[in-house]
Amino acid sequence: MTTPAIGSDVFRWPVIGPALRWKHARTTLQLVLLAVAALMVLHGLAGPQLAPANLATVLTWVHYRGLLIVALLAAGNLFCTGCPFILVRDAARRVHAPVARWPRWLRRKWPAIVLFVAILFVYELFDLWALPRATAWLVLGYFGAALAIDTVFAGASFCKYVCPIGQFNFVTSMLSPLELRAREPATCTACRTVDCIKGRRAPEAPLQVVRRGCELALFMPAKVGNLDCTFCFDCVQACPHDNIALAARVPALELADGRRRSGIGRLAQRWDLAALVAVFVFGALLNALGMIAPVYALERRIAAAIGATTEAPVLAVLFVIALGIAPAILLGGAATWSAMVTGSSLRRQLLSFVYALVPFGASVWAAHYGFHLLTGLLTAVPVTQSAVLDLAGQAWLGAPRWTWVGLQPGTVFPIQLGLLALGTMGSLGVTYLIAERESPSRTMAAAAPWVTLTLLLFVVAVWMLAQPMEMRAAGALG
Repeated sequence: MTTPAIGSDVFRWPVIGPALRWKHARTTLQLVLLAVAALMVLHGLAGPQLAPANLATVLTWVHYRGLLIVALLAAGNLFCTGCPFILVRDAARRVHAPVARWPRWLRRKWPAIVLFVAILFVYELFDLWALPRATAWLVLGYFGAALAIDTVFAGASFCKYVCPIGQFNFVTSMLSPLELRAREPATCTACRTVDCIKGRRAPEAPLQVVRRGCELALFMPAKVGNLDCTFCFDCVQACPHDNIALAARVPALELADGRRRSGIGRLAQRWDLAALVAVFVFGALLNALGMIAPVYALERRIAAAIGATTEAPVLAVLFVIALGIAPAILLGGAATWSAMVTGSSLRRQLLSFVYALVPFGASVWAAHYGFHLLTGLLTAVPVTQSAVLDLAGQAWLGAPRWTWVGLQPGTVFPIQLGLLALGTMGSLGVTYLIAERESPSRTMAAAAPWVTLTLLLFVVAVWMLAQPMEMRAAGALG
């Protein structure tokens, strides 16, 4: 662990640093996002049920998704920082403090992975992008789930083990240029109170915690990277030595770090994390597949093969192929190849190298979400104007400017290609670093299967982007 230089610690920057360290900074951001969420839900339930004219669908499926990936790649897990679900949960905990512990047999990512796949499936099956009321109920369901779990179980069980958005953020934030880490390791070594994880207690009342520590069990001296870190800054507020930095770092380097991580263990020993990464990568391709016209021909062939007359079984087969069979064949094949040339076990190769695909997967999500964000960037203005008119009966923000849309799809296409190229190069770089770590004497031979797989997936992704969009994409939704 290296000590960050002063210039690389965002907390030492003028204006920005003090603003981030302000004890009410997170609450302020949460209140803003809670107000936005409330307005979205209200308009989704009571406003017009036309997707391009409703805040629930436009802000959720166009702006939120796009800004989420931008924030993760540009800075870090800022949306978990401002998560309004946790603000409501904290308020509820003042009335009913949780005492139970999350069951040990569920302390893996499997529940969140199942929910991640379920949300992708429901989104495609019911075309949630086109359903304002259903989108509003989905948001309310999220609030309800956070309350139901975290008012029963202590800690951040919902964030760590259940929330599918949180898992998406955790994986993507491994590419972020910033991370929370100890400023001076020696200070942590000499610390006896470990407030960063236990919380700071009142001197006059040792049993009273005045500033909570990390609820996700990331002990700062042993913390590596951003995985499972919500950027809540609780550790920063709790540390009595001002010894935590928001430090600049090389993005994606932690993917090749084999050290044991506090609260996580070693990446190469976690099947659930490997499965999460596989769903993240292949789910990106599957979600993008739903944007293009050739998907209809594929669905017709599947329907004819299984004799289906409704979409649900057809979509289920497509999901099994895309998130089960294809990853098993491609990842298993690459792991078998690298195991043969290095003499290592297939398990070791798979659980080590699968993380190298994260940059590529993130680039697919960025290309997909970026398309909707850029082609519908200005739609938030007329839809907000319309929402005020719908809910208040007065055009306080002026008449809706429906001509405000965004960039043309042809203009966005080169940006999408650039994002894919950057993500692919990132994956190739991480592949080399992992191969160098796992097989120093046969680095290129160990890397070759995964380089081949990454380039194959890159070709598939470029082919998808080159296909004609189905009609829903033309409306900046989908």
